[in-house]
Amino acid sequence: MAAAYATRSTYAWEAPSATDRRSPCPMVNALANHGFLPHNGLNVSMDNLITALNASVNLEAAATELVGAKALTASTTGNPATFNLDDLDQHGIIEHDGSLSRADIYFGDNHSFNSTIWASVAAHFTGKTISIATAAAARSARISAAAAVNPTFNMSANDVQFSLIESALYLSVFGNPILGNAVTEWVGILFREERLPYEEGWCRPAEPLTVVGILAMATSVAVASI
Repeated sequence: MAAAYATRSTYAWEAPSATDRRSPCPMVNALANHGFLPHNGLNVSMDNLITALNASVNLEAAATELVGAKALTASTTGNPATFNLDDLDQHGIIEHDGSLSRADIYFGDNHSFNSTIWASVAAHFTGKTISIATAAAARSARISAAAAVNPTFNMSANDVQFSLIESALYLSVFGNPILGNAVTEWVGILFREERLPYEEGWCRPAEPLTVVGILAMATSVAVASI
């Protein structure tokens, strides 16, 4: 309890200013809003990411590197070892069509939280927790809806994998890394407010979230989508 309070106090949430950079990823944005990453969203290194994701959600370094390596390929900082959070707006690096909370790039803004899109996803989350099957159904419905209205809709194999990992992460961070069952309220706060739900009772997972575990959960979501 003391450790959880210390973390919550040290990494108090602060809304981004008009000049702070943010990404299309609610988790990354939450880490910047809490100060686990630079609040201005500039010059983020792999070491920054590894430290931030470990301190905040107990994600092991190897899992962070899966995403971090892709993020660095989008760098516009002039230093290939760092990136700005809004560099992740580049389509096809990490950002992809069929996002759970953003519009497709075809519609012009793939960066900003889209409350209508998120509401269509959250409509599937009718219980207190989100099972793997429910997460899979919400993801599949969102992808189908995006494909129906976007004439340029496309998801590469890389995009599909990142989409599955996104669902696997929220299921693991806010639920059980094997069974899922993420707390619905906590997941909604992350997406809507880009905030970690400390005030609602969430705390950092006690056990490390591993790359093997995240990929296994992603596979479970994929299987449940069939």
